[in-house]
Amino acid sequence: MVERREQAQQGVPRFWSTFIDTAPDLDPAKARVALVPVPYDSTTSYRSSARDGPKAIIEASRQLEDYDIELDRDISGVGIYTSPAVEPDLSGPEAMVNRVEAAVRPLADGGRLVGVLGGEHSITVGAVNALRARYDDLSVLYLDAHGDLRDQYMGTGWGHATVARRLHDICKTVHVGVRSLSAEEHRFIREEDLDVVMWPPQTTGPAELASRVTDSLTESVYISIDLDVFDPSIMAAVGTPEPGGMLWDEAIVLLRAVAAERKVVGFDVVELSPNEGPEACAFTAAKLVYKLIGYATDGEANKQNVKQAAPTKRE
Repeated sequence: MVERREQAQQGVPRFWSTFIDTAPDLDPAKARVALVPVPYDSTTSYRSSARDGPKAIIEASRQLEDYDIELDRDISGVGIYTSPAVEPDLSGPEAMVNRVEAAVRPLADGGRLVGVLGGEHSITVGAVNALRARYDDLSVLYLDAHGDLRDQYMGTGWGHATVARRLHDICKTVHVGVRSLSAEEHRFIREEDLDVVMWPPQTTGPAELASRVTDSLTESVYISIDLDVFDPSIMAAVGTPEPGGMLWDEAIVLLRAVAAERKVVGFDVVELSPNEGPEACAFTAAKLVYKLIGYATDGEANKQNVKQAAPTKRE
C-alpha cells in the first residue's frame, strides 16, 4: 500500500477498477490468479445491495498492504488479474448462473486460481459448474450461516436459498457455520446424511474442526464463503445476518488448514451488502479475499523461493 501511495504522489495514475491496485493491463495469461466481479443481486429476500459488494471489496483492497505478515511475502507477486465485471442477466437466475459459468471457464484454463466476488450467493453454482468441468474430483467447502438447501424458494430453484441444493447435484459439498435452517432443510440433511457442521461446532477447538473438515474434502477444493457465516459483530454488512457466527480467527484457522492439505482451485466471497454496515466490513471482505489467494498459492511460492535460493551446481 505504501509503495502504491508513493507512486500516486509521483504522478503514476491510480487504477480503481482492479483488486489491490494491480495494473489494469495485466495479461491474464501471465497471472496466477483471476478475480471475477459479479455485481448481481436479483433473488435476495431481505436486505439488498449485494450487487454493490464487488465494487466495495475492490475499492477497500487498495488500502491493503501488499506484504502479508503471516505468510512473510507479497501475495500480489503471484500476479492477480481482475476481469471486467460480469454484466447481470435479468432474464432469470438460471440464465445468470450460465453467464457466470461462461465467464469463469476460460479463466480456469491452465490451472489458474479463479476467485469470484459477489454479488448474491446464487452465482456460486456457475463458478462450480465451470471448475467441475476441469476437475473431476472437485468438492466444495461451503461457509454460510444458512443451509441454502431448499429445492425451490420464491418460485425458483436457482436463487440464493437453493444454492447448496444445486451444488449437491454437482459434487460433494461440506457445510460449515450453519445456524439457521427450515424444517425442510433439516429433513433433507438427515435423509441424505449430508456433511454439515452446525455452529457452534461440537468439537474441542478450531484445529480439531479444521482436521475434520479437511478429511471430508476431496483433493481439489472450491471454497464458497457467504459473509453472513461471520458473527454480525464483525460482519454486519450482509443481507441476512445471524447472531452467534464465526469469528475471524476461527475462519482463518480452517481456511489455512484446508489450503495446506488440499488444492484450492477456486473460491468466492459473496453477499457483502456495503450499505448495511460499517465500511470496515468491506475491508474485512477484501482482506479475506487476499488471505484466500495467499493460502491457495503459498505452497507454490515456497517452492519457488527454495528453487531461487538453491546454490548453483558446480561443474
